[in-house]
Order: sequence, then structure tokens, then C-alpha cells
Amino acid sequence: MTKLTKNQKLVANKIEAGKSYTLKEASALVKEITTTKFDASVDIDVRLGVDPKKANQMVRGVVSLPHGTGKQVRVLVLCTSDAESAAKEAGADYVGLDEYIEKIKGGWTDVDVIITMPAIMGKIGALGRVLGPRGLMPNPKSGTVTNDVAKAVKEVKQGKIDFKVDKAGIVHTSIGKVSFTPEQIAENAAEFINTLIKLKPASAKGTYVKSVFLSSTMSAGIKVDPNI
Repeated sequence: MTKLTKNQKLVANKIEAGKSYTLKEASALVKEITTTKFDASVDIDVRLGVDPKKANQMVRGVVSLPHGTGKQVRVLVLCTSDAESAAKEAGADYVGLDEYIEKIKGGWTDVDVIITMPAIMGKIGALGRVLGPRGLMPNPKSGTVTNDVAKAVKEVKQGKIDFKVDKAGIVHTSIGKVSFTPEQIAENAAEFINTLIKLKPASAKGTYVKSVFLSSTMSAGIKVDPNI
């Protein structure tokens, strides 16, 4: 049997087995049980009562977290020359078109979000094999294909994230940092869960939000009462 470290013992004593915590309690507890020396991310995992294999039960959307994610998001904007200055002023880290398309074809994907315009999608389609597996392919549903690239850049920089249910029916995303206050973590989590509830497919039967867990990088998961 593996011996628990001093920190692991302290954490184990703080989490009550089988208990479902309120969002407020879990948001405070996740800070207490995090022992990393760096500013760990706070993650949320929500198991939904849907069958992702059915097109009419796919849950995908975007949410603007009230307190952002705490991450420095690197944004690439692929746009026409007349939109470049607006994208740069909005805070985009990289702006251009053909030169970045060639870089991506060569394997460069050192960004977190790619935003583009509808008129450019014809050129970007060929990048699907590189961007798709990395979750970087621009998509109108996530707001990353738009003529107002400046607005999209600002939203992403301020904490707008997109999410999608996986094959197991779970939606996983980061909603902040351990350095956030418990109130900020709770408010971000509540906004995310409420957005999921609004996206409930009409064809989904039975319990929709089956379980919610809050954790930080390398920490144990805290079971949250889904009735926020």
C-alpha cells in the first residue's frame, strides 16, 4: 500500500467522504486542499445525462466568465488587411493571413485561440487536420468566425471560453485560478453550470446534470451539489 505524504494526509482530512458540498463550500475548500507551489488552475467537471453520439444531444457552447480564467490567452487573428489594425488594437497577439497559414501548415500552433472571418474560411479549411485535433479550428458556434474580429478578441481576452461535451458525456473546463477568491471561483462555476442548463437538449431525458466536481491541478476532486 502506498504511504500518504504529509500534504496528502492533510487533504484527506479536509474532504468528507461521500459528502456533496455547496458551490460556496467547494470553492473555499479547493483553495485549502491545493498544495502546489504554482498558481494552479481550478477545473470543473460536469457529467450530463446526454448521449453525445446522437446529434440532437450534443452540448456545445460558449460562456463569458465574470472573473475571467486567470490565464494569459494567446490569440491569433487570420483576417483581411483592412481588419488587421482593429484586431491588434483589441489585443490580438498575432495578426495576419497567408504567412500564418503557411506557418500552421508547417506545424506551428503556439496559440490558444484562432479567430477568423467568414470570407477567410475557404483558405483555412485545409488546416483542419492540424487545428482540429488541437481544438483550434475556428467555428461560428463558438464565436471565432465573425466579421467583428475586434469584439471577438476582446471577449476571449476577458474570459470567454467555449466548451463541448466529450464522448463520455462529461464537460471539462478551467474556470479560474487558485489565487482567485472563493467568491470569484463560485461565481465563475455558477455561470458555467447555468449556461450548461440553458443548453439542455430537448431530447435529453431523465436527470440532466448528473454530477459536478471541482478540483485544481493535481488536487483531489470535490463533489458539488448540482442544485446551485
